[in-house]
This record gives sequence, C-alpha cells and structure tokens, in this order.
Amino acid sequence: MIEAERRAIGYLNEIVSDYSHSAVRFADMALTRLWTQLYDGVEVHNFSTVRELAKDYEIIYTPCHRSHIDYLLLSYVIYKRGMMVPYIAAGDNLNMPFVGQLLRGGGAFFIRRTFRGNGLYTTVFKEYLFNILSRNTPLEYFIEGGRSRTGRLLPPKTGMLAMTVHSHLRGRAKPIVFLPTYVGYERLMEGATYVGEMNGKPKEGESVLGIVKTLRKIERIFGKVHVNFGEPVFLDDVLKQHGVENVKIEKNDDAMPAEVSDAVTSSAHAILENINRAAVINPVSLLSLILLATAKHTLDEEICINQLDTYRNLLTALPYDARMQVTPLSGKEIIAYGLKLKLIKRVKHVLGDIIAIE
Repeated sequence: MIEAERRAIGYLNEIVSDYSHSAVRFADMALTRLWTQLYDGVEVHNFSTVRELAKDYEIIYTPCHRSHIDYLLLSYVIYKRGMMVPYIAAGDNLNMPFVGQLLRGGGAFFIRRTFRGNGLYTTVFKEYLFNILSRNTPLEYFIEGGRSRTGRLLPPKTGMLAMTVHSHLRGRAKPIVFLPTYVGYERLMEGATYVGEMNGKPKEGESVLGIVKTLRKIERIFGKVHVNFGEPVFLDDVLKQHGVENVKIEKNDDAMPAEVSDAVTSSAHAILENINRAAVINPVSLLSLILLATAKHTLDEEICINQLDTYRNLLTALPYDARMQVTPLSGKEIIAYGLKLKLIKRVKHVLGDIIAIE
C-alpha cells in the first residue's frame, strides 16, 4: 500500500501543471517579441464565440495541430483578450529540462503517449483531469494526438475526449463545450523537417538542441498566422442524440457504457468537421493549389493571376462554410506577397514573365 502511494505521488508529480501568474506574464513579454520578429501579424477570427460561451460553459479548446507554435499561440491569443489561459495536455516528450518547467508554469500538464498496462497511472491521470474539470478550468488538447505533417487533419485520437466525458458523467459542474479551432500558417517553422520525414527520414525526437536550432530561424519571414474559432460542439447535445444524457458514473475506475463510447466518437468527428469548416484560405494556400498542380511547378504570370482571381472569386461566391475566411488580396497582390515570403520567384521571359516555386 505504501509502495503504491509512493508510485502514485511520483506519477502525479510527473503529470501536474504548476500554473504561475509570473510565468504567464514572462511568456506574454517573450511571445509578443517572438511574434513581432517571426510573423507579419496574427489574425484572430470569431473570438466573440469564446466570450459568449465562457459565461455558461466549461470550454475545452480543441485546435488542429500543425506546429509546436500552436499551443503557445492559442494561449497567447486567449490571454491578450482577457480570458483565462487554459490548462494544456502536452505529450511527455516535451517534459525536457528547463523547457518542461516553463511549459508547466504556462498551464501545461504532461501525458504519456500510452497508458496501456499501467492501471495506477491511468487512475491518477483520470483523477487529475476530474479535478481540473470540477474547478471549471478551461482545458486544451489536440484531438489528432500529434502534429500533422501534411496539413490534412489526422484521424481522431479519442483518449482525452473519452476521459473528459467520463469525468463529466461522474460529477457534472458546468456543461461542457468543445471549441474546434483552426490554426493556419503561411509558412511552418518545422516545414523542412516535415518534408524530410515525408521523404523517408526518421522522425526526430524532441530535444533542447532541436529547439535551439529552430530558434536560429527567427530572422526568417513566416508571413501571417490565422486563428479561427469554429462552430462549437456541445457535449450534452451529443449525449442526448445517443440517448445517454442521464448516464451516471460513480467511480474513477467505472467502465463507460458502449453507447457513451459511441457519443465520444461522434463528438470527435464533429470537432474535426468543424475545424475544417473554419479553414482560412490564405495567399499561400492559393499559390500552392495552382502551382503544385502544374507539370513543372511553373506558370505564365498572367495566367497565374487569372487563376488566383478565379479561385478567390469562386470561394467568396460559394463559401464552404459561413466561418471560413478567404484572403482579400487580388491575384496580383498574392504574387507580390509570395515573392516577399520567398516562396515563389519570377523568371524573366521575352514572351512574358513566369512564376515558379522557389
């Protein structure tokens, strides 16, 4: 019994956040400087959704995951608008010396990639999550589990979602709402690493050295980044659809009925669909769509401008969803923007200039 208690305390120390106002204020100053050097601007869309929901709901932010910048950026956007910074579920691969402590101070808590075969760790983690939700603390986790290397959403990993629903059915505080959030970059800090991985290079482990290497890119231009809050997914509505709104779970280790598991799966798919519906079509999206579809990744400049304008007009006239955002730049302005980011180049030609991928 004493040995089990000692192990449980060890697991808790491994997991817990150490939220600190001084750490958050330090992060605010550091990140303000970082974004200024790194990006042309951070554009936030539909934040009014967050303000409205915060009055009556326990908010669980469920953003897509493209970059390590995601969680820093989302917390920063929320904090700068006067809302409480969420507690963030981070992979234990980020629990490195110094970095791990900084992340804990900003609200991160650490989670193992798998709980399989360790009942005590599972119990401790579920109890910690129950405690967070009982205090109506906003929460954030990535529904895809890890970072997408392609920009496409990955199939959902429902572990955190299932434990959230389990906690909710065990002791309801405020009703829970999941807030699908689209984070879109025009250029990724990890871009070169992802291309290498997709070409067969082994995935690099996280390390302090890796972070230092990434920071060396700080003078490069990464364009704008967009954060768009999507259509909320209300947990009680999903439970009602599956006829399990009155299910009560008594204890930490009680199993969830199969019907509740079905509701978890439905919630996960609804979240992913609503992230897609909140997509931001930026200038780089349109340049990529057009130039990567050509045989040699090059196109006559006038034709390229016409295609950019056509796609943009089509997207504006027939939007995928009301929350979707489309760049206001014209085809000519998009080409100038792509040249500024050094993503494309103009090749002089006697019959008319050619636009090519850099």
